[in-house]
Amino acid sequence: MKNSIIIILALAISACGNAPEVPETAEKQQTDLLVQLRPEQLQNAGIEIGPAERRAMRTLLRVSGIVDVPPQSLVSVSFPLGGYLKSTKLLPGMHVRKGETIAVLEDPQYIQLQQDYLTAQAKLQYAEAELTRQQELQSGQAGSVKVLEQARAEQKTLKIQQRALGEKLLLIGINPTALDENSLSRSVRVPAPIDGFVSAVNVNIGKYVAPTDVLFELVNPDDIHLNLKVFEKDVPSLRIGQRINAYTNDRPTDAHPGKIILISRNVGADRSVEAHCHFDRYDPKLFPGMYMKTEVEVLRQDALAVPESAVVRWENRHFVFAEKGGGAFEMVEVEAGTAAEGYIPITPVGKSDLEQTRLVLKNAYALLMKMKNAEEE
Repeated sequence: MKNSIIIILALAISACGNAPEVPETAEKQQTDLLVQLRPEQLQNAGIEIGPAERRAMRTLLRVSGIVDVPPQSLVSVSFPLGGYLKSTKLLPGMHVRKGETIAVLEDPQYIQLQQDYLTAQAKLQYAEAELTRQQELQSGQAGSVKVLEQARAEQKTLKIQQRALGEKLLLIGINPTALDENSLSRSVRVPAPIDGFVSAVNVNIGKYVAPTDVLFELVNPDDIHLNLKVFEKDVPSLRIGQRINAYTNDRPTDAHPGKIILISRNVGADRSVEAHCHFDRYDPKLFPGMYMKTEVEVLRQDALAVPESAVVRWENRHFVFAEKGGGAFEMVEVEAGTAAEGYIPITPVGKSDLEQTRLVLKNAYALLMKMKNAEEE
């Protein structure tokens, strides 16, 4: 029994001896964030104290984006009929103008198509003459009604055939009205459908290309835009017309200004929404698919804000000083937004209620210097 009492007393004494360690550490950490000034020191430092205020503030929403072009500005060049590539001078990055010849194809079927058109044209001329003759005979009651109807059907059939062949010729860039037996050609030219830049060349000289093959890909840079990925929680902050500044990885300080022109109405599988932006001016150094870091100017109507002189930076964190009474001030960590018009929005880190607290609004760095000097002493 005696031994049991001794053991219990020893454990109790050991527990009592270890207990103050945690409160002592917490109390020391709390003391490290406090600074005490005498009334004359407060006056000499020019410190002003007051509450934070709620005001409309422009803050920055940081998102990522990809340079893109709309479907109508990205053109895949194919050819309606197959053929062998005879010549082209295109290389990726070259600039082309609408209507400029970018390739020449040749194939026997082009000759056959022209031959069929001219043959149909000649037959049509004969059929029209025969129809006129049968109509004259019929008017004099010397012809046959059946023969007249056959002549009319033949003329109509050949007219349809000639028109269809003419449309096929137009499809491959040959003007049928300028075609005759002396202008037959085995090659055709491929014109550029838009003004723009060559983004891809998929063929080489001598290669046979089918109608489904893409010869070249062209990009019209006039409508180049930025496609932003915005997380679902940040979408309510977006508005049409909001200003942006975008930066490339290789030029992180060179801003590309623009504005939001369209916000998607559906949320993707990654819980993000697309926002499309136009640049104020086209930069030839921007290419489709290029990654850009973007800052969106967001107007917050009810941000808790203080003057810039109220926020101090220490150990890569932001702090404000809260009045505790009797000349004592406590350093409170905050998240600081983007300063505008001399004010900076703040959000307390933790459970601090800064809206109901008087803060140091001017010369807060004087308190920080006083606190660091006290630590060194």
